[in-house]
Amino acid sequence: MIGKRALAFASVVMLSLAACSGGSSASPSGSSGASQSAQGKVLTVWLMNGSAPTTLVTDLNTEFRKSHPGAVVHYQVQQWDGIVDKLVGALSSDDPPDVIEMGNTQTAKFAQSGALQDLTDKRADLGGGTSADSSSADETWLGGLNDSSIWDGKLFAVPFYAGNRVMIYNKDQFAKAGLDPATITSKDKLIAAAKKLQTTYSSVADYSGLYIPGQNWYALMGFIWDEGGAIATNDGGTWKGALETPEAQAGIQDYVDYYKAGSTGPKDNDEQHPEQATVIANGKAGMMIGNLWEIGTAETRNPAIIGKLGVFPIPSHTDGKTATVFLGGSNLGIPAGSKNQSLAYDWVKLMAGEKYQQLMIAAGNVPNSKSLSTSATADNANLKVEAEAAANGSKVTPQDPRWASVESGANPLKDMMTKILTGQASVADAAKAADDEIASRMNTPL
Repeated sequence: MIGKRALAFASVVMLSLAACSGGSSASPSGSSGASQSAQGKVLTVWLMNGSAPTTLVTDLNTEFRKSHPGAVVHYQVQQWDGIVDKLVGALSSDDPPDVIEMGNTQTAKFAQSGALQDLTDKRADLGGGTSADSSSADETWLGGLNDSSIWDGKLFAVPFYAGNRVMIYNKDQFAKAGLDPATITSKDKLIAAAKKLQTTYSSVADYSGLYIPGQNWYALMGFIWDEGGAIATNDGGTWKGALETPEAQAGIQDYVDYYKAGSTGPKDNDEQHPEQATVIANGKAGMMIGNLWEIGTAETRNPAIIGKLGVFPIPSHTDGKTATVFLGGSNLGIPAGSKNQSLAYDWVKLMAGEKYQQLMIAAGNVPNSKSLSTSATADNANLKVEAEAAANGSKVTPQDPRWASVESGANPLKDMMTKILTGQASVADAAKAADDEIASRMNTPL
């Protein structure tokens, strides 16, 4: 994740992954084949929970080891919660991981810190074409993915994947409740559908017609943008929180209304605590706001749900329109302090290549190339819905390295929603407190 720009997903404008930090040291040579120097070396790879299926990574590691005899891959799955602080510590240590995944709202922080290897001269070899200009015919990565991987005119990360949120629903439950997702075209109709599901499944303990936890700030941003609001604005170089505006507060109220429609999600936690994919997998929810890859997670948690989950766009508060969505994703970076940069380079090149990007598509992710994204949209019904949703409105968080300090740790957006939902503060008072905290963090000197 990095400075975010709109990402062209086929004809769709989507934003995407962020670029990583302004690294240093010589570029990795990129062995691209067997190497005697691989004997006994351990390559440590950090990917995020939910990004790549275990089978995909297992196959890639097997292929990697065959071309690098003697190498060992130490693969670790990291959790999104607290990852910024964990990366800060890891990248400043004497023994950082060799490959890291970063989200697109976070990478600007690392992009200006010197923590990542400069990959500029390896661009073409990595599949990014010969031009860093996203409008150039020579640039083969999706425009927004390409842009997000660049900092200060240099390439510091390799686009991994992107995506935006949609409504994920249980087909069987919708059928029993007599609901058609095509008719859910507004906030009011979504709330009505949620209530009908809850009536239909009133005998199921802890059931949510629409499952939404108290602190899903990604969904919250979409509601705020859909009402014409903003999270923060920059006025002459000074950042100000924008949550106190009538438009932003209307979006916050939309979130409150969805929650009060009957969600059993915790008021003081997010979509990973508990894991919402597990909630819908176990039949405890008729709908949820999520990423396409969460369908795969749900099917892994409960194979009985395979084939029973569908998707439709998040409706706007305005009937007949779809809501503005947050477009996110990830990049892969090689820490400047890695002791195995050539091996890391070869591993990243494999993951960014067509073979494994095709498998990422199968897992429900937007791939990193223009050609693959076009074919994916045409061939995958769920990705087509995702693309159409993004076409009707997509945005990203403020393009500033300091944004990472807002979303990490005690996230003021999360705190705001918990205060509101638990009755500790009114929407107006909670929004003001969040604005003050956002301004404080965003105006800290770089």
